[in-house]
Amino acid sequence: MIRLVLASNNQHKVTEIRNILPKSFNLIDLSSAGLHSDLPETTGTIKGNAIQKALFVWEKIGVECIADDSGLEVDALCGRPGVDSAHYSGFPISAERNMDLLLAELLECNDTSASFVTILALVRNGEVFLFEGRIYGHITRVARGEAGFGYDPVFVPRGYSQTFAEMDPNIKNEISHRAIALHKLKAYYDSLIFE
Repeated sequence: MIRLVLASNNQHKVTEIRNILPKSFNLIDLSSAGLHSDLPETTGTIKGNAIQKALFVWEKIGVECIADDSGLEVDALCGRPGVDSAHYSGFPISAERNMDLLLAELLECNDTSASFVTILALVRNGEVFLFEGRIYGHITRVARGEAGFGYDPVFVPRGYSQTFAEMDPNIKNEISHRAIALHKLKAYYDSLIFE
């Protein structure tokens, strides 16, 4: 059993990651690990934030941990909202306002291509390992679907007709940016068996 602390207070994310990782992983959320601090996300990059959060948890409790940071990168908006995806429309954070702003900005754009990216940082024995996942697709003109979270109702992955929020969660958990990064994490742990 591989025990990992997940550096996140987002219960949607905790549940999604638990559903993606195989049963050989025991994923502990922050509150169960006894850490109730706000996590720092001040680097200005997705990669930097993932590393910052993972190292913060490692330094606080000294346990093997993972942190991810994700963002939606829209081509016509020069990669925005990117690292600012969660609070794109300001504070307090609102997924609905974020989507409304995004759709308004794309109203006059013919190109709605976009990608979701996740950088997953693992801290193991004080060393940082990085795993990236990216999925390409496009932004819809209106939000569709009730499942998922964040920008899921406006993102259609390439090769599909449904948004992430319309998909069966099991399908999303097989193809998503987060799933790609987590499969790379699992492959890393599998490789340790043969060292």
